[in-house]
Amino acid sequence: MDAGALLPRCAFPPAGSAVTCAVSGGADSLALLVLGVTAGLDVTAVHVDHGLRAGSAAEADVVAGAAARFGVGFRSVRVRVAPGPNLEARARAARYDALPADVLTGHTLDDRAETVLLNLLRGAGLDGMSALRPDARHPIAGLRRAETRSLCVALGLRPVEDPSNRDPAHLRNRVRHEVLPLLDEVAGRDVALVLARQADLLGDDADLLAGLAAAVDPTDAAGLAEAPRALARRAVRAWLRSRPGGQPPAAATVERVLAVARGEATGTDVGAGWSVRRRRQRLRLEPPGHLCAGERPGEDAGP
Repeated sequence: MDAGALLPRCAFPPAGSAVTCAVSGGADSLALLVLGVTAGLDVTAVHVDHGLRAGSAAEADVVAGAAARFGVGFRSVRVRVAPGPNLEARARAARYDALPADVLTGHTLDDRAETVLLNLLRGAGLDGMSALRPDARHPIAGLRRAETRSLCVALGLRPVEDPSNRDPAHLRNRVRHEVLPLLDEVAGRDVALVLARQADLLGDDADLLAGLAAAVDPTDAAGLAEAPRALARRAVRAWLRSRPGGQPPAAATVERVLAVARGEATGTDVGAGWSVRRRRQRLRLEPPGHLCAGERPGEDAGP
């Protein structure tokens, strides 16, 4: 397996760009490091140790050795993740908090397929179904996991094998080791390729709708109520996400805001203490404890 032969299917930034790569020591992230160097980038490899299992600190040595071999910068970051529920999600959040916002990750086409299925199970819309598209943040999302492993073998790299990647307690692992193989068997084909192609098509649709929704003013109650429902939903979703710490809102939350725009309610809670209220045909996104000048607690916001 030749790294140069894989580059045409990658989406790295221009040669000479300085980039940070998240490198866990697994085959995908080691391949990301190697391919970044092959693409002529100024790479810094960052390893994040969650300290969740014995010997995890030694994985940083694997990354440090690969960084030294290929002449790239290296640093290791230690984060603490307390035991408890939602451990996988909290560890991922801690990892990304420790990395720069523009970090490159080693997600592959197989990760894309798994994410499509996981988001489908969670009831995601077009954006969730088209996640992890190959771009400057996910430059090897067009490659297969088998290819990253083959590249490591060809270069004599010995990737870290994370035992948690086979723990059935994690939903992604069940999708990876049980659901996708069963779908391959039922369909008689490589379903990951089908899912990735569908994600590309849905992504194009999502981009078009996002562009159209940008012209909808979510604070104009009348305009929002009259806009096509698909665009109105997107405009509200983007608006709610714009607040500090905003997360993608639930579908029910978006529908409640649209009900306020239609005059069916004067206001609604949108999570984390925030609310949307209507006054004089304008919608306002209000932080916790907010009270407009001249209003008394419980006063009707008006039509």
